Amino acid sequence: MLDEIQVNHLEEVNQVDGVTEAAVQETLPWKKRRSLTVWVYTMRPLRQLRKFGLVQHISKKMKYVVIYMDEVDIEKNSEAIEKLHFVRRVDKSYRPDVATTYSKTDVQDDGFEVEELGTTIKLAEPV
Repeated sequence: MLDEIQVNHLEEVNQVDGVTEAAVQETLPWKKRRSLTVWVYTMRPLRQLRKFGLVQHISKKMKYVVIYMDEVDIEKNSEAIEKLHFVRRVDKSYRPDVATTYSKTDVQDDGFEVEELGTTIKLAEPV
């Protein structure tokens, strides 16, 4: 009986207002986002960067700001940010471009084989 109650509770959790989690994931499109690292000369006018995206991190010591924004706005916003007088440099994040899923078929054979030989290790004689 306790197992039946737990199963019913799990079904209720997974189904909210008649919509299952799988249906919600299919209907909500994920926007592709990318971060920009903005290197600045001074930290005073950083409020101007808020209009370009979400300011995720500010490093006062190293004088840089990490901003997240939509992928479609990267080129337009990075050019506008570079024109600001307090900006030294703007770097794009390469994380979305790097493959994060790997399988055994993706590994390339380099042609080398490792062969273990029967070697013996001699320890120093006790003094």
